[in-house]
Amino acid sequence: MEPPVMEYGMDPVIVAHYNHCGKWDRPRSSGACKTTVLLLICILIVLENVTVLLALWRNKRFHSRMYLLIGNLALSDLLAGVAYAVNILTSGRRTFFLSPWQWLVREGSMFVALSASTFSLLIIGIERHMTMVRLRPCEVARRGRLLGMLGACWTVSVLLGALPSLGWNCIDSLPSCSTVLPLYHKSYLAFCISIFTALLVAILILYIRIYWLVTSSGRRVRGRPSERSLGLLRTVVIVLGVFMACWAPLFLLLLLDVDCQSGRCPVLYQVDWFITLAVLNSALNPLIYTLSSREMRAAFFRLVCCCRPHLTPHPMRCPPT
Repeated sequence: MEPPVMEYGMDPVIVAHYNHCGKWDRPRSSGACKTTVLLLICILIVLENVTVLLALWRNKRFHSRMYLLIGNLALSDLLAGVAYAVNILTSGRRTFFLSPWQWLVREGSMFVALSASTFSLLIIGIERHMTMVRLRPCEVARRGRLLGMLGACWTVSVLLGALPSLGWNCIDSLPSCSTVLPLYHKSYLAFCISIFTALLVAILILYIRIYWLVTSSGRRVRGRPSERSLGLLRTVVIVLGVFMACWAPLFLLLLLDVDCQSGRCPVLYQVDWFITLAVLNSALNPLIYTLSSREMRAAFFRLVCCCRPHLTPHPMRCPPT
């Protein structure tokens, strides 16, 4: 392999890794139109999830444990939108002018967002399971315990995303480098895939268990609280299904990357489309909340109403929260 011709300011480590994996001399089709569309998607993700967080914060009825968890999922989606926007703005030729540390932080932020989303779904599943088992939400773990779980969620997510920056990379071992992520060690990708697969299996088992509890004889509870719980359950099940549909192709691509030798799997060079599909999940979640929950839909309308005073000349026109 011929050494690449570098421009002034390019980082030799980044260039060497991209040259080794075959990305250096490949035509890069990140035109202005494609970049603009992807950035608009990121802006949409940020605006949607900021709206979710504001709606949850303004309405006191949404300060329960379940809506706190939905807010945490929205926060991770917001981070995914911001991280992907930064990734887009520093990709293409700009990648070669990054330092290895900057590159690792850029990619690690996406892993933090993915980890936080997955752990959020796991915590939501645990909360729904406890509620359905006891059939009395007030008996579920105290808010302090829930906040502890959320703190652990973000701590583990940040640690998982930071592992390559802390040394688990392939900077000193080119043959073990990933093709999709040229500075990541293949063993790190295999580790992440194993963790996420185990989490998703655990989540599936939880929801199968919840479904059995809800549909089994003697477990149905009539009345408005039960209907509200079932509505929330339907919403988070849809969220889980969409999450798997959006992220599964990228998981499979990374799994192929771990097993495939550099340059032998052309599909690995089309990773942009797989990442875009995965990030679209962060834009779909707020739409699911709005379409599936009448209370959330009403909260969104109240928020939009109150943020547009020229359409509401009298303060009482905006429904109270």
